[in-house]
Amino acid sequence: MAGITYEKAVQHLEMWLGAEEACATGQSYTIGTRSLTRANLGEIRSQIEYWNGWVTKLKRKENGGGRNRIYRVVPRDF
Repeated sequence: MAGITYEKAVQHLEMWLGAEEACATGQSYTIGTRSLTRANLGEIRSQIEYWNGWVTKLKRKENGGGRNRIYRVVPRDF
C-alpha cells in the first residue's frame, strides 16, 4: 500500500487494539429489539498483526535502518 505513513499505521493499530478489547468484553448483545454482533476475534487479531508489521517496518525505515547489509571480507596472508 502506497502512501501509508507511520502516524496512520499507528492510528490503525490503536483502532484494532481497541476493537479487540471491545470484542473481548462481549461478542454480542441485545437492547430491546436491536442487537449488535462484533467482528470475529480471529479477523481482528490478523489485522493487528498486519498493522503491527507496518508500524515496525515504518519505524525501522524512519530510524535509518531497514536494509540488511552484507560485507565481504577477503582474508590475506602476508
